[in-house]
Amino acid sequence: MLDSKLHEYDAVIVGAGGAGLMAALYASTGGARVAVVSKLYPTRSHTGAALGGIGAALGNLEEDDPLWHAYDTVKGGDYLTDQNAAQVLAENAVDAVVELEHMGLPFDRTSAGRISQRRFGGHTRNFGESPVRRACHSADRTGHMILQTLYQQCIKQEVAFFDEFYVVDLVMNGETVGGCVALELGSGDWHIFHAKATLFATGGWGRVWSFTSNAHSLTGDGAALPLRRGLPLQDMEFYQFHPTGLYGLGVLLTEGIRGEGGVLLNGQGERFMERYAPTIKDLASRDVVSRAIYLELRDGKGVRGRDYVHLDVRPSTVNRHLAEAGEERRIDEAYIIQNLAETLDTCRTYVGVDPLKEPMPVRPTAHYAMGGIPTNLCAEVTRDAAHTVVPGFFAAGEVACVSCHGANRLGTNSLVDLIVFGRLGGKRIAEVCAGSDLPPIAKDAAAEAQAAFAQLRASQGNSRPGELRQRLQETMMQNVGVFRTAETMQQALDELAELRDRYEKDLHIDDRGQRFNSDVMEAWELGCLLDLAEATARSALARRESRGAHSREDFPERDDQNWLVHSLISRDGDQLTLRHDKAVDFSLWEEEKARGIAEDEQHFKPRPRVY
Repeated sequence: MLDSKLHEYDAVIVGAGGAGLMAALYASTGGARVAVVSKLYPTRSHTGAALGGIGAALGNLEEDDPLWHAYDTVKGGDYLTDQNAAQVLAENAVDAVVELEHMGLPFDRTSAGRISQRRFGGHTRNFGESPVRRACHSADRTGHMILQTLYQQCIKQEVAFFDEFYVVDLVMNGETVGGCVALELGSGDWHIFHAKATLFATGGWGRVWSFTSNAHSLTGDGAALPLRRGLPLQDMEFYQFHPTGLYGLGVLLTEGIRGEGGVLLNGQGERFMERYAPTIKDLASRDVVSRAIYLELRDGKGVRGRDYVHLDVRPSTVNRHLAEAGEERRIDEAYIIQNLAETLDTCRTYVGVDPLKEPMPVRPTAHYAMGGIPTNLCAEVTRDAAHTVVPGFFAAGEVACVSCHGANRLGTNSLVDLIVFGRLGGKRIAEVCAGSDLPPIAKDAAAEAQAAFAQLRASQGNSRPGELRQRLQETMMQNVGVFRTAETMQQALDELAELRDRYEKDLHIDDRGQRFNSDVMEAWELGCLLDLAEATARSALARRESRGAHSREDFPERDDQNWLVHSLISRDGDQLTLRHDKAVDFSLWEEEKARGIAEDEQHFKPRPRVY
């Protein structure tokens, strides 16, 4: 075994985005000695790419209620959402946003000095009656400002940061997690982080697909590691495609554009969302809008015959549609410049389009994982349908699945998820650390990871990682994308098996150095992507219905009788095993109503609140 440096902390947080920083902040203020380990510098984390807002029922501009937010979350998740998680999310969002404000986050303000709020897709008042302004925003840089604010607070709390350290394994003692193993990118040195509590906040895996809003770093390492250690992943079939990715790049154009009045137009200049969602139109939930765009493109209604539609936020267009809707509000160029500055800069820089003068080209882009590492409401990782806790292991943010998003995440709820469950996880970690000792770990805890990297570094086949990754992404985009069938998903699985075989037997690595070896690290990431692509495709093939972001053309209807259940997929040797015995929580509303049996939304009455 190679030498490795041992670090001992009460808690180690893997990932320095919003969830990781919030957990680190609360664990440290609760008395724990905390280390944050990240393969990126913290302010480069992907939370900074979240643009349009964070949802909270503050009611600053019009009447709102956390219960309505919870309802929208359940309905937006196509009723697969665990209702206790939706309630905790919505009710804690109010305090969490106010707390961020008190930390110094520069939210936009109303004329009365309150936090400004804008509309977002799927957010309604009075159980679906009409759209509501719920998204709290800092121009269209909301995630970036959250990241900066929380990083400053963690520095103030003297949290230790290990930047550009890549976590490649869990340290296990039986069924207890006792830390993690990391490779220092700048030196190639090995490090063991020994801790009472380990929280993964490593983000998603959008790089499984070729057209994605996700950064190159989002390769799913944090989800692949527990899968390899025999722990399950939940609801992997549900991956959200955001409707407005900038054509050619996949970079996200915020839903806040439509919240400010922007509209989608096909190649014939039609506002086509009126046909798919007559009431809420362009502010329908993301799965509805993404499918609508794909159907327009399939019908040959793309702009100039190409595979994109237009998103138009020019004041003349927006004001015309506002007037047609009977609204008094009007906007001008100064308003767009103030509220959508990041959007203007992105479009002008990368595609040469000025949104003030011409529409923006968009198409659906792989965006967000609803599934992931299963957790309870305190961010503790669970291993089965009975919610059995894995001692010492926590997860929060996109890598986790507390199932507050169900089958399709509501816009703004990603940032709410980070803050709410990062905070709850941090509080629980402080409690665990105060009442326990460091678990024993083996002296050779890094040996398995070291052997795996030595094997990668010595690979002398004919297949380079970049070639295999491109094929992986293309087959997933074509066969396990917005629309799916058994035939296309089986084709993806067959191609993934071939790619796996080449990865294990025919890989070629050019760089055998130790320092900043991106060749080896990208090969490692490719292994993670292959694991998660197979888990996604197998979970999707097994679910014979359409629900939320999982849309099967061979099973176009939602089947509540047979499929209103969570999926759990785990690895047993070289095989993936699927189970569908984990029940959905219906503690807030009656199961019969959640199944959609009663049609009158006005009589969707809640049970007493349950925590």
